[in-house]
Amino acid sequence: MLKWFLNRKLDAFERKYSYDMGYARDLLDADPAALIAFGKVVGLAGYRKGVPRDPWFAAGIAGVLAEDCGPCTQLGVDKAAAAGVPPEVVRAVVAGDVDAMPDDVALAYRFARASLDRDPQADALRDEVVRRWGPRGLVSLAFAVTTARMFPTLKSALGHAKSCTRIRVADEFVRPATAGAH
Repeated sequence: MLKWFLNRKLDAFERKYSYDMGYARDLLDADPAALIAFGKVVGLAGYRKGVPRDPWFAAGIAGVLAEDCGPCTQLGVDKAAAAGVPPEVVRAVVAGDVDAMPDDVALAYRFARASLDRDPQADALRDEVVRRWGPRGLVSLAFAVTTARMFPTLKSALGHAKSCTRIRVADEFVRPATAGAH
């Protein structure tokens, strides 16, 4: 009964986002408790307090781009669009075009990239994030970056990260500025 219920949840997610949940089905087949444990990360991935929507999505997309060359990035783009992030903002984030990003989005993107790259500039950017959005905003961005990377990494470890796809924002394909080597 539990497997049936969890499979239905996976089916619904696949239909909603046109996203292959084969890796999650592998977790379910191995041990339903593994999929349930993984679900806790999904909750962590949705934590957003103290920081506006667009910068939060920018940090998450920057995080997923560090590990992925397609399906997970597309999912992040689609979720941002569904949440109302303007397409021109999403395009700029995917392309890494900081000059085309609004100031708050550029801050979140630059902070995420500097953190991922272990760039010394991350300290000054972190200070600005805290000044602008407080400690909860910083935590929200840190969770966005961290959890966004986990999904493609897990897919890769389970053998499901074998294809790259072009990233589509609205009706336009965008070349990612940074992407994993899958």
